[in-house]
Amino acid sequence: MAKGGFTYIMANKRRGMIYVGVTVDIAARSWQHATASGSAYCRRWGIDRLVWCAAFDDIRDAIAHEKRIKRWHRAWKDALIEADNPEWDDLRLRLNG
Repeated sequence: MAKGGFTYIMANKRRGMIYVGVTVDIAARSWQHATASGSAYCRRWGIDRLVWCAAFDDIRDAIAHEKRIKRWHRAWKDALIEADNPEWDDLRLRLNG
């Protein structure tokens, strides 16, 4: 049986550079990005703010959603973020753990 997971979007500022990823532990992964120990791309562009995430019961669904979002136009990604987080606040600060 597959473990659950998260699809997430990180940003460096409102409507700035973004990164779409997938993880089984959103708190740990977003902390890695926030402390510049995540991906090299995020480190390079200062992408350290968790602005959107969605939980899935099966990691395979999270991976499929990540791949789908990566194919979207940028305006669709911005709209997805702003539907739940219009100010592009750092959601990492709201996570437990």
